[in-house]
Amino acid sequence: MLTPTQDPVKRYRLCYNLEALERVREAIGESAYSRLRELVLFRLEGRDFERTPTDAKVAVAFSAGSDSTATLKILRWAGFDVVPVTAKLPQMGEKTLQKVRSENAVLVEVPGYEETMRELIEKGAPICGRCHSMVMEAVERKARELGVRILATGDMLSSGLISIYEKNGIVILNFPAFLALDKGEIIEIIGPYRLSFGCPLLWELFRRAPSTKRLAIQRILRETRARALSPEMAVELMRDVLLR
Repeated sequence: MLTPTQDPVKRYRLCYNLEALERVREAIGESAYSRLRELVLFRLEGRDFERTPTDAKVAVAFSAGSDSTATLKILRWAGFDVVPVTAKLPQMGEKTLQKVRSENAVLVEVPGYEETMRELIEKGAPICGRCHSMVMEAVERKARELGVRILATGDMLSSGLISIYEKNGIVILNFPAFLALDKGEIIEIIGPYRLSFGCPLLWELFRRAPSTKRLAIQRILRETRARALSPEMAVELMRDVLLR
């Protein structure tokens, strides 16, 4: 499952993330605080810890992709009471929905999603930022309804003070970034995985407005500079984007 790291950049980020954890200690409670701290110390020092079930409940923004799947698996392995929450989107295939159901995820609707995406695609405008914000608004709303204080995401880049922070009554935990995990480590955790970039709606946008591919490539390069992706993975993903 999870392994310690000797990478100096990751270790620096992990130490910084511990500072962020201290800031939300009161908001998340001692049980969640202690277990999350133990996870970071395991990454830093290889120090084993008790993984018996804890009463700390964490909602996971679960898309069934690699990053959110690894987030779900690690949190369960660490003993958290995990509630996957999935935004039901029109581009989801049956295979994805089957995986979502197999994890007993709570499905939520995203009001106005399809109309908003269609309008942007017809204009040849970027969709990823708007998609993300609409999905997260719906998932955050459901987490609050469920009374869950922590919402974990599969974000790999938001380290330091934005790896875990308070937002409108809940605490956002960008879990792979919080543990300084890269894509290679994530794939080792979840098992065989085919790298690809985006979703069917994004691929439709690429066909309609090929110039938007540059934004995807910029995202890949940003993740590579942050060492979330290896150069080999970056090349594979950029090839995937360019061939769409």
